[in-house]
Amino acid sequence: MASTHELVERWFAQTIESYPDLSAGFLASERDPFRNPAGHALRSGMSAIMEELLGNWDTEKIAAALDPIIRLRAVQDFTPSQAVGFVFLLRPILLATSLAPPATIEARIDQLALITFDHYMKCREQIAEVRANEVQRRIRLRPVLRSQ
Repeated sequence: MASTHELVERWFAQTIESYPDLSAGFLASERDPFRNPAGHALRSGMSAIMEELLGNWDTEKIAAALDPIIRLRAVQDFTPSQAVGFVFLLRPILLATSLAPPATIEARIDQLALITFDHYMKCREQIAEVRANEVQRRIRLRPVLRSQ
């Protein structure tokens, strides 16, 4: 039977396949959280999510664990389905174990996917708002700069 750590590592390995080869190699090989904050955020978030999936299922803890992962994926060059698709990689990984009943795994992964998508959309809305504010700031500054 696979340990939780082994399951997280499988999930992590499959998730980083969505990155370009050089990025995926770095994410996988560099374990120093200061040299590889993205890889660290993925691993630690995935570990916390896995604990909740197989444990008590606290949505606040899941949201907190998802936050750095989704913030990262929201600013990267992913489509929305690619950004949240890493959640569905869990289904075959967990169904191959006997750590929880299949119906429980299915239901929790579906719930996790919905939470992930909602969080992704909030992040994308924040990014759009920041961009809009920056455009407005530039427009307001433009007349001042021309008059000088």
